[in-house]
Amino acid sequence: MAGGKFQAPRGTQDVLPEDAPYWRHVINTIHKVMALYGFEQMDLPIFEETALFVRGVGEGTDIVDKEMYTFRDRGDAELTLRPELTAGIMRAFVEHGMYVRPKPVKLYVIGPCFRYERPQAGRFRQHTQLSVEAIGEQDPALDVEVMSVAWQLYAELGAQNLSYQINSTGDPACRPRYVKALVDYYRQHLTEICEDDRRRLQRNPLRVLDCKEPRCQPVIEGAPHFLDYLCDNCADHFATLRTYLDALGRPYTINHRLVRGLDYYTKTVFEVWAQGIGAQNAVAGGGRYDGLIEAIGGPPTPGVGFATGLERVILTLKEQGTAVPPLPGAQVAVVHLGQPARLEALRLAARLRSAGVRVAESFGGRGLSAQLKAADRLGAALALIIGDDELSRGVALVRDLRTGVQEEQPLDAVVQTLVNKLRDVP
Repeated sequence: MAGGKFQAPRGTQDVLPEDAPYWRHVINTIHKVMALYGFEQMDLPIFEETALFVRGVGEGTDIVDKEMYTFRDRGDAELTLRPELTAGIMRAFVEHGMYVRPKPVKLYVIGPCFRYERPQAGRFRQHTQLSVEAIGEQDPALDVEVMSVAWQLYAELGAQNLSYQINSTGDPACRPRYVKALVDYYRQHLTEICEDDRRRLQRNPLRVLDCKEPRCQPVIEGAPHFLDYLCDNCADHFATLRTYLDALGRPYTINHRLVRGLDYYTKTVFEVWAQGIGAQNAVAGGGRYDGLIEAIGGPPTPGVGFATGLERVILTLKEQGTAVPPLPGAQVAVVHLGQPARLEALRLAARLRSAGVRVAESFGGRGLSAQLKAADRLGAALALIIGDDELSRGVALVRDLRTGVQEEQPLDAVVQTLVNKLRDVP
């Protein structure tokens, strides 16, 4: 509360009516693109057992150590508002035995996530996330398909100057060798790095490559590259991935600092970048997580996916000046004069809505001119006008608000007349 008035908590936002067209457009486009690639929608609880995220996301990550909203319920269970969606999707995959389905199993979820982090452009403590997952195959072609979903989603939304950032984080066979080299390198620079990186070096060394502290950037620039330590299997996977991206003509940059912020990634990691959102270029990110399902108690099952924040999508569209379709407005304004006519107007409005017509009614006893002006502001194409005189004669007036042409119609036929006229309205 500030100055005696309640305000939205820091890091949250209200979606006002003027932003609703962006949200509707983005969500509709998501469903369209998911259908093109055969992904099925599901949903999840907003909170899960805390241990799911500790095990799945990983101790030593900023998410687990600093950003989760964790609480105990009245049954003394430790629960956490979900900071991301992938771990929950995998929990549901295991719990409901979805591994018996034909592979790959393609799923997506849209919903709110919660992280206690510093709010910035397009990033909120409560944000709406799209998570897209393809489970059950190790083929790098599946990596490219998931990456293509992210690309096509942004292309369909009108985003410009898209490109990929890619890297490989190996697998349990080759990662230890790289981690040792990374730790050995960082131990030579302990006085140059921040306290958080010294802690990460002990608990989760890969996270040092995520550090945003200015003092740590020169050390990161000199760090060994993961690609130099890949085993033959991981190197072949990454080379094949690049061959497929080249075949599609998709621009990409190998980003040796890209490891993503979660423990469950293996082999491919990627981000989709777009211009127009200031310093935060990444609009979607993900990769392969072949060990995640096993880590949370399921059978060994590979998977690949990505996530994107819808607030970031909408910010990108605004920054790039992308026009979105307006929400459907009123088609017919029902205008009445007099109390007896008001009762008939209510009945006519109900009949029109039953016929699938979007109707705006007038309230408060305003005069004819005021009601027609309001109808015009709402963008209605037609007005149905009824007063006590019209009611006594069993008719209503139909006015075309674009041309001003007006005609009488019998009350028992006026709804069908309006429906017929609206077929010619774009």
